[in-house]
Formats: sequence, structure tokens, C-alpha cells
Amino acid sequence: MFCVTNLVAQTEPEVKVVDTIKWKQKNKIGVDINEVTFVNWNAGGANSISALLAIKSSLRYKKNNLIWFNEVRTRYGVNKQESQKLRKTEDELELISTIGYRKDTITNWYYSGRFNFKTQYTNGYNYPNRDNSISSFMAPGYLFIGGGVEYGKNIEKLSFYMSPLTFKATFVLDQELADSGAFGVEKAVFDTLGNKIKNGENVRTEMGILVTNAYETEVLENVYLKNRVSLYTDYLNSFGNIDVDWEVVFDFKVNDFVKATLGSHIRYDNDVKIIEETNVEDEFVERGAALQWKQLLGIGVIVDF
Repeated sequence: MFCVTNLVAQTEPEVKVVDTIKWKQKNKIGVDINEVTFVNWNAGGANSISALLAIKSSLRYKKNNLIWFNEVRTRYGVNKQESQKLRKTEDELELISTIGYRKDTITNWYYSGRFNFKTQYTNGYNYPNRDNSISSFMAPGYLFIGGGVEYGKNIEKLSFYMSPLTFKATFVLDQELADSGAFGVEKAVFDTLGNKIKNGENVRTEMGILVTNAYETEVLENVYLKNRVSLYTDYLNSFGNIDVDWEVVFDFKVNDFVKATLGSHIRYDNDVKIIEETNVEDEFVERGAALQWKQLLGIGVIVDF
């Protein structure tokens, strides 16, 4: 009896349960502060102080060949000079969610779906004019939803995404901006006496092609490069006219808590027209689309958790 029982026990394989589900969360908060003070400085100058708060939080889920990546990015900065009121220098809120599936662990190609939303928190002005805002919360707001393919050998550091069918919605919920036709929405209709007959549209929709690339690497010891570029063209309204959003950032790590940042951000959108003030009070003229560029240089404290 003992031998039979022992034989049966040996023929029963041991079942081992492996948990392949993996959650990974990263949070990063950074504060940059720059200050300049002059006392009896013969070359002249204005005392100033500026501050920038940046928060980035990401959550990744990975199980077998399925990956789901979510990220929140937000930045807000202000500047104060002794002879001026407080001015906004940065204002950004972005939500990203990407889900991808590959057929096996050998391939680096994923079938992906992507959601992206961008807007800002507070009114924007063409300083020193503070009477007429040129942007505000959800004016504009951008929404992208689409599906396509994504390549990424190490998808957290390098990815190429192409969607042949991406829906884009531009929201302009500030009615004054919508009535003026800001950010490409249909402007309001007025009669010959200047009375408004029809409100401007608050939403503009498009369907087109979206191509993105994200790349991160350590180019030198403690010097990190981050590159993000997005290209979009609409099938129906202006096919071949490409909206560009390209950001390059160099992070110089001093230690675990202190770093310097040098960045460049370029945008071009044919629907965003440049408005210039005329010699007539409260009258503006539309000059058409133009290349937008923002440069960033700062040093500050950063905390990862």
C-alpha cells in the first residue's frame, strides 16, 4: 500500500500559478524658481522672480502581451517684475491613455488605441493687454481618439505610433472667442447693424492621420534627452496641411533632488490665427497662422515617488 500510494503521488504534477499582472506607478513633482535682484546696478535692470510647478504621474499595467499606459502631465508658471503685474508663463494640462496588444513576445509591433486630451487652466493674454483674453480653460481644448499600430522595442523609452483614422475635436467653450472664430471654429453670424444672428460654434471636428514619436535616452552621464513629436493632417478640410507639436527637453541631473532643464517647444496649427491689435481701440486684425515657439531654461528641485 505504501508503494502504490507513493507512486500515485509522484505522477501528479505540481501546479504552479504565476502572476503575470504587473502594475507600475511613477510620480514626479518639480519646482523651478528663478530670481534676479539689482541694488545700485549701473547697467540697470528690473527685479524679478518666477516660479514653475510641474507634475507628472504615470500608471502602467502589463499582462502577457497586453499593455495599458496612462499619464497625467501638468505645468503652471508665473513671473513677477517690480513694475508689472503677475504674468503667466506656463499653463498646461494633458491626459494620455494608450492600450496596446501584440500577438507574441517576439514582435515589437502593437495594435494600439490612443486617447489624448489637452487644455489649460486660466485665461491667456497678449501682454500687456489684459482686457481681452486670447485663450482660457477649454478654449481651446483638444481631444484625439484613434487606433493604429505602434512600434516599441522598449516602449517606455522609444515608440513610433501611426493611426490612419484619428478623430480630433477642438473645443472653444468661451463664447466670445467662439464668436470670433478662434482656433478654427465657425465664427458667429452678424447682420449689417452688428447684431448677432447666430452664435459661433463651440466645437470643430476633424478626421485624419496621426503620427507620433516619443524617445528618451541618456546622451551623456547625468544628461537626459526627451523628444516628443506629433504630426496630424485632416482628410476632409485641408489634407496635407500638417499640424505640428514638437518638444525637446534636456535634463541635467545635479543630484537626486536638483536638476537643470533646457527645453524647446514648437507648434504649428493652421487653425490658430495670430491676432494683432490695431491703432483703433478694441479692434484687432487677423494675420493668419504662424509658427509658435517656446524656450525653457531653469533650475529647481525634483522629487520622484
